[in-house]
Amino acid sequence: MTTSRLEVDLAGIRLRSPVMTASGTFGYGLEYMSLVNFDGLGAIVVKGTTLEPWAGNPAPRIWETPAGMLNAIGLENCGVEAFIQDRLPQISAYDLPIIVNVAGRSVAEYPKVIERLETAAGIAGYELNISCPNVQEGGMAFGTDPEMAASVTRAAKAVATRPVIVKLSPMVTDIRSIAMAVEAAGADAISLVNTFVGMAIDIYQRRPVLGNLVGGLSGPAIRPLAVHMVWQVSQVVGIPVIGIGGIDSWQSALEFVLAGAQAIAVGTGFFVNPAVAREINQGLENYMEDEGISTINDLVGAAWQ
Repeated sequence: MTTSRLEVDLAGIRLRSPVMTASGTFGYGLEYMSLVNFDGLGAIVVKGTTLEPWAGNPAPRIWETPAGMLNAIGLENCGVEAFIQDRLPQISAYDLPIIVNVAGRSVAEYPKVIERLETAAGIAGYELNISCPNVQEGGMAFGTDPEMAASVTRAAKAVATRPVIVKLSPMVTDIRSIAMAVEAAGADAISLVNTFVGMAIDIYQRRPVLGNLVGGLSGPAIRPLAVHMVWQVSQVVGIPVIGIGGIDSWQSALEFVLAGAQAIAVGTGFFVNPAVAREINQGLENYMEDEGISTINDLVGAAWQ
């Protein structure tokens, strides 16, 4: 159980705990029904949702690495219509804020997905995945160019009545410029970081192990990089920041909070330990009790001092 000292107001979305699920790792939440105590969660962020169903990348799609994993799922999903009709009613039964991760092949597809989601009840907000290949722009990722990132954000905000969170790619020279661009374009919050591009090679087959050749690296291996980026971004924007990247304990969650994150999202950690959210909450509660801290919000950015 969580107490009021863990409550967070994330751009108008009330979280009973700062622990969220990272999009893409928790499916639609239904996959964890028999494994996870949902009372430990502040919100569910569902996997990337697109205008039409996407088949994803060829297998193999997942490969374990030291202190992490590579995934090349390719945003396989059922599409926005099936999500609204089939998945959303089931997830809504958990009485948790539901944040829908939205993806597209072009800027125009993002508002189309959101317009459809706007007709559905039970959704608390949207998270824009701007790390997908932009086919119309020659394969450049939306999230690596400030102007493109701002364009997607403006397009989404033009049709959204719910908070819009923008998920940033770490594959940039200066993530602060992207963060400031999406804030100026109207983003209500920022989540970071998405995975780093990586590769593993089968030394006997003498070729990459993933069917897509490359995949996204996640897990504790990327945590120091992610903490640094949260530190950088949270000091140059005035909107809430959600920290993501290798969080697998209350100590690692607290690192992100102290670096400036108002909430955190767990991804790979759930694969290793389905009880991780409850353990993070209990650890944070104990820490605050010992340190005389009345609310988690008093710890946000405390390492700046």
